[in-house]
Amino acid sequence: MFIKICGITSEEDALVAVGLGADAIGFVFAPSPRQISHQQARDIARRVPREALTVGVFRNESKERVVRTISEAGLGAAQLHGLETPEDSHWIAERVPAVIKGFSADSGELARAHDFGAKYILLDAPTPGSGAVFDWSLAENAPRGLKVIMAGGLTPDNVGEAIMKVRPWGVDVSSGVESAPGAKDPMLIRHFVDVVRAAAHQVEKEPVDPEGEMPLYDWELE
Repeated sequence: MFIKICGITSEEDALVAVGLGADAIGFVFAPSPRQISHQQARDIARRVPREALTVGVFRNESKERVVRTISEAGLGAAQLHGLETPEDSHWIAERVPAVIKGFSADSGELARAHDFGAKYILLDAPTPGSGAVFDWSLAENAPRGLKVIMAGGLTPDNVGEAIMKVRPWGVDVSSGVESAPGAKDPMLIRHFVDVVRAAAHQVEKEPVDPEGEMPLYDWELE
């Protein structure tokens, strides 16, 4: 199961997260206690093993700036977590390696997620980034054919239950593995990854869709 550790603010935390089993790390460019600059993200991303996906998280940012930031920071995906239109999302998807479109689980937009041109969607609480847990039954509204990444208040204590109930393609955590905002706790990350792996082995697994694999990104090719 795909695991993303978001809100990375230091090289140490990035390397620890990947070393403990995270498939992706996220850098927040939107206003947040975990916000960093694209220069900081680039410096960290250059040290991360190539097999890990690096994701830039944006909220209500112009499409031009999203693409420019992803390029300048050398990241592998853009996560759009605001009120982006389907047209903006498509425009961005044509210019970056991958797009993850975030939706509030109770949003009416979720039903037409296919319109945004992103193969990967992230389900979050009504207030994105709040660390609040949403009603997991709302995940049933996600359309088929997309890779669903579950977020919103996940912790080592509840992620196993969330996986068993929702059966997402992946999970995303930030505050649930922190000792303080922006400071990751290695023991919590290890516990989280272990619980996810154990739960994933208990659920039915669909055949891997080669087109659904998250892409690798080699910043040295830029």
